[in-house]
Amino acid sequence: MYRFIPPALAALLLGACTQETQNRFGRALQNWTGTNGVLEVYAGDKLVRRFIGIDKLTTAKATSGSQARPYRFGYGVFDANLNMKQDPGEKKVYFEFSDYSTSYIFFESPD
Repeated sequence: MYRFIPPALAALLLGACTQETQNRFGRALQNWTGTNGVLEVYAGDKLVRRFIGIDKLTTAKATSGSQARPYRFGYGVFDANLNMKQDPGEKKVYFEFSDYSTSYIFFESPD
C-alpha cells in the first residue's frame, strides 16, 4: 500500500501547480527524454524550408521585462533537399521565425 503513496503525492502536487509550472515541468521532462522535432515552413501551400532534429522551440523574451516577443527560435539541421534526413553538408543551424506571419508546422518526426 505504501508504494502507491509517492505517485499519488506527485500527482497531487503537480495538480496544484499553475499551468505555466506544469508546462515547464513537461518541457524539462521532454528535453531530458529527447525529441526529434521537425519544423516545416510554408509559403502559401508550398513547403519552402525544413529543419530536422530539433529538441525544442523557444519563445523569445523581452530584453527588459518578462513579456514574450512575437517570434520563436531553435536549433536544427537545415534539410536543404527536404528529404527528412541529414545528408553530407547539411549542418545544424540557428533559426528564428515570426509567430504572426510565418505559416509553419512543428511536429515530432515519425522516425
